[in-house]
Amino acid sequence: MKKVIKIDGMGCEHCIKSVREALGVIEGLIIHEVKLGEATVDVADESILKKVAEELDDAGYEVLE
Repeated sequence: MKKVIKIDGMGCEHCIKSVREALGVIEGLIIHEVKLGEATVDVADESILKKVAEELDDAGYEVLE
C-alpha cells in the first residue's frame, strides 16, 4: 500500500539522506522517494507505520499526521 509520510524537521540534502537511511532499516518498507518534508513509500501493512515513526524519531525527525 502506497503512503506519503509527512516529516517535520527536514531542511537540507543531509536530512534527506538521514531519513532515507532511517527508513532503509525497516523490513516490509519500500522507499520510492524522499524529498524535503515527505517520503513516499510502500508498506506491507499499517503496523509498519509505527516503526517508521520510531525510526524517524530516533533520527531526529517527527512524523506529521
